[in-house]
Parts: sequence; C-alpha cells; structure tokens
Amino acid sequence: MEPPARTAESRLSLFLAVLIVVQVFCALFFVGDAFTDYREEGVLARLDWHLTVEWLAAISMCAAVAVEVRLLIWLMRRKAHLERSVSVAAAAVHDVIDAHFDSWGLTPSEQDIATFLVKGCTITEIAALRGNAEGTIKSHLNSIYRKSGTRGRGDLLSHVLETLMCSPDDSGRSTITISSREPESVMADTGARENAGPVQ
Repeated sequence: MEPPARTAESRLSLFLAVLIVVQVFCALFFVGDAFTDYREEGVLARLDWHLTVEWLAAISMCAAVAVEVRLLIWLMRRKAHLERSVSVAAAAVHDVIDAHFDSWGLTPSEQDIATFLVKGCTITEIAALRGNAEGTIKSHLNSIYRKSGTRGRGDLLSHVLETLMCSPDDSGRSTITISSREPESVMADTGARENAGPVQ
C-alpha cells in the first residue's frame, strides 16, 4: 500500500494530465477560431475587440498549458526521486538488520523468524506463515533472545532501532552494542497479547 503522500501526488499528477488535455483542446479551438475570424475580417479584425479577447484567451490558455506541463514533469520527477530514496532507505535498513542477525550468529530459520518479529508479527502469525507449530516458534524466539542478549520483543526492536538512529563511528560503520542482560522467556515478551501456553 502506497503512503498517503505518494497517493496524493499520484492523484494530483493524474488531475493535471486530464486538465492539460482539456486545455489543449480549448486552446486549439480558440486559436482556430481567432485565425478564422482574422482571415474573414482582414484589416478590420485588428480593431475588433472580440477578436482581441479571443487572441488573449488563446495565448493565456497556451501559457497555462505550458506551466502545467512543467509542473507535471516536476511532479513525476519528484515522485521517481522519492521512490528511489525509499528503495535505498529500505535496502539500508535491511542491511543493518542483517548485520545484527549475522553478529548474533542466528541460523537461517532464526533469521527468518526474527525478520517476521521485526515486522510486528505475532507468534501465531509467524507459525502460520512458516507452517510450524507455535511451540517451535517460541523455541526459536528464546534462542534469538539469548543470542542477541535481549529480554524480549520490545528489547530486541529497541536495540535494532537504536542502531538505525545512531551516528556512524570513525570506521564508517554504525556502532552496534549488544546488551549484556539475561534474556527473559518468550512469555514475558508476548504477555497477554499472545495468550499462549508455556514454551516447549
């Protein structure tokens, strides 16, 4: 689902495109009508205020079309730039999270589950997505918390976000600090939200 800002820009671009098409037809009509009147009336047309108004309307319409075309091009370029920026930012976040998983020594299965965890999935949802029993997911989560030195979901997410917001050190890499606190059980992390049985 697109963010509201990008959706609004898409609608504005579409509205401008439709408006430009309508105004092009109007401009062609005014220009054609003005030329026809000028050819029919000849020199007397220069003194005709009605023909003068038609020419001014035609010129104004053409100028408006030119401005709107430039605005539409600017919006399309800005949208493309924002999409590239979002893509680069998403890749950078993914790299930072992967760096955490590698530094913790997580197995491929644990990395997969940790990714779902970071996305906000519950144990039940993770089990359904992976086709595993909830007890298996809880076991993996306990291993993830133990290896990462965190006490639960909130602590793990806080740890990852803290790294994303910290400044790069002298080596050009983000500083990663691993908590030395003892991990709690999965039940302490999930609490009433999960309402699940004991970890198997």
